[in-house]
Amino acid sequence: MAAKSVTDSVCDLRFGQVGIANVRVTGNNPAALQAALAERVHKAPQLFARAAVVLDLGHLQEDIDRDACAALLDAVRAAGMLPVALAYGTRHIEALAQALDLPLIAKFRAAYEPALADTAAAPAPEPAPMPRRARAAEAEAAPAAVSPAAASAPTLHHAQAVRSGQQVYAEARDLVVTANVAAGAEVISDGSIHIYGSLRGRALAGAGGNEQARIYCQSFHADLVSIAGRYRNFEEIPGDLEGRAVQCWLEGEKLLIARLDH
Repeated sequence: MAAKSVTDSVCDLRFGQVGIANVRVTGNNPAALQAALAERVHKAPQLFARAAVVLDLGHLQEDIDRDACAALLDAVRAAGMLPVALAYGTRHIEALAQALDLPLIAKFRAAYEPALADTAAAPAPEPAPMPRRARAAEAEAAPAAVSPAAASAPTLHHAQAVRSGQQVYAEARDLVVTANVAAGAEVISDGSIHIYGSLRGRALAGAGGNEQARIYCQSFHADLVSIAGRYRNFEEIPGDLEGRAVQCWLEGEKLLIARLDH
């Protein structure tokens, strides 16, 4: 009992939801990996600089040894990201993780953009970002749709403001936030997201792969919006969207944004 009391006074260990990017490696080429990731960091430093990432080796054509894996990890670090684990896949990858003293993350879910013929050999973090400056032409109005139910679980209602550094996650259901989402905050849902306030942080809907999910926001100032892994981040929000009520949805592989207050 005394030992338990001492332990409890030193730390409190809990499990929570953490958003971690996934780097799917398709070739054993550290230089190419570093260049590809460095370009992503340069284009979106607020999203990728010193971002925690999981290295997914499951798509390599053949197994690599410890030294080759270490070189890929060094390439990720040199690009400005921080590899924190390997994605679980095979016993060989499990052995690599043990040899490199890294954890394995099992059942890692990530949405990937379709492989393109001219980029098939270039490794890249997943999902790939859309251009930094959103184009108003892409945000043509579409008929508003009723938010699909994420699952049988009831909608998660969050009434307090989501502060900078805070994350709210609605697992297997929709999320309704009846307050503001601050810059540096993150709201995530496996279903759709409804924000009856200002969105200044990040909103990630369809986190489990639901491409029918949508994001609705009363006052749009977002750093990033994402649906089923496709996302767009903003340095400057187009004038016709900033501060407006908007909806976000997927049309094929493209994430579209349109005003709701026309």
